[in-house]
Amino acid sequence: MLYPEIIHHGAIDGVTGSCHQLQLDATSSLLIDCGLFQGLETSKQGIVGADSSAIDFSIETIKALIVTHVHADHVGRIPNLLTAGFKGPILCSEPSAKLLPLVLEDAYKLEYGRDEQHVERYLKLIESRIIALPFDTWFSLAKTPELSCRVRLQRAGHILGSAYVECDIDYPVESRNKRIVFSGDLGASHTPLLSRPKSPERADLLVLESTYGDRLHEDRATRQSRLEEVIDRALADHGTVLIPAFSIGRTQELLYEIEDILHRKALRNPNTANEGVAFESPASEQDPGSSLSIDWPQLPIILDSPLASRFTKVYQELDDFWDAEAKQRLDNGRKPLRFDQLITIDTHAKHMQTVNYLASTGRPAIVIAGSGMCSGGRIVNYLKAMLGDSRHNVLFVGYQAKGTPGAAIQQHGQMGGYVELDRERYPIVAGVSTISGYSAHADQKGLVEFVTDMADGPSEVRLVHGDAQAKKALQAVLLRKSQLKGHELAVLIAGS
Repeated sequence: MLYPEIIHHGAIDGVTGSCHQLQLDATSSLLIDCGLFQGLETSKQGIVGADSSAIDFSIETIKALIVTHVHADHVGRIPNLLTAGFKGPILCSEPSAKLLPLVLEDAYKLEYGRDEQHVERYLKLIESRIIALPFDTWFSLAKTPELSCRVRLQRAGHILGSAYVECDIDYPVESRNKRIVFSGDLGASHTPLLSRPKSPERADLLVLESTYGDRLHEDRATRQSRLEEVIDRALADHGTVLIPAFSIGRTQELLYEIEDILHRKALRNPNTANEGVAFESPASEQDPGSSLSIDWPQLPIILDSPLASRFTKVYQELDDFWDAEAKQRLDNGRKPLRFDQLITIDTHAKHMQTVNYLASTGRPAIVIAGSGMCSGGRIVNYLKAMLGDSRHNVLFVGYQAKGTPGAAIQQHGQMGGYVELDRERYPIVAGVSTISGYSAHADQKGLVEFVTDMADGPSEVRLVHGDAQAKKALQAVLLRKSQLKGHELAVLIAGS
């Protein structure tokens, strides 16, 4: 067998379960990501229920796990990897090293229960395995007369700490070298808080995500304007705008964009800029719905996710990794992630009180809660309480995988259909809106530029992490671009 070889253990038939094994030789390999399957993709893999997190491949040769970023579809199977006997280090960027224990703590509690002593031992084990790598710095993983391998992480611009992975592999006896790049998830050019990804210098083989390989995003100004318009229109019903969002990445981007909307509206209405937000306790007898006008400077922005709140705090601590625009806002005295109108809900009791209060009154509010695809988390209680009331609106700003409740609400909401939540049917009477351009993933243009902007481009691209339509569209564009440039390029769809 001619090494290196890549074996894909996930993200072949869809956008979840990212997990790729780079076999360096017969006895050594690297694992890039180890993520969960979600939605219908669990059944596509022949997996049922809890087995969606199973490790169904040999780990005997795996020397290290490299994490591109900490979303569950890239790291959610790590607890099972450890249980299966993986003893090697976990390499990730410095911001990801701060975030990963929080993600895995949550995953461990869901999978194995909430025994504090077990959780504490587990987290100590995780922290002892993590090696935090600075961006743009080579790290050696193997150096023998027969094999040399080093890796380097570069900013991917998807979420804080996200990276693409460069693997430089030498076979000295054969006088042969290979540079293999794993894109992870690449960020959009207009992602808030983070700089856009820059292409690597070179690659012989590129494993490339294709989530939005068949579409283009709106520019950031248009997208933010649409966000403002959709929320204004929704709030005219004197109800709540529910935004399902992933705890890390999307939530922080939303807070950043909403703070900017609030800032601009306050500049237009300086008399209301410093009046504060009066969000009464849900136990209050007061019903402000009949008298409260829709006033953005008085609008409560409710973050109802303890995990998202913890991630947001880490984002604030790691502002050195923010882009220049975000740092300038800090220098100007603004608080992009902890503005005055932001209300966080910590306990489950307060969460349920807030759900009941907003469902029963006409108090306009914006609620951001997980999970992003409505498959669990606190957003589910809001949906159960509010989907049947036309005053309320659900606003989707992220990808909804097929088979998830979020996808069902998107598809059936406009037709007066229903969605199944916790095995019960709930009619969809609330408004449903989607801002498709509001994504932290690169669009087709960004993905193509990631390939074509390399000084020494690849001879082979393997497409992963995308639906069939997205992969085929991206494949066609990449082949056309390479033909126009007279560049020999093989574009393969992994698993086909």
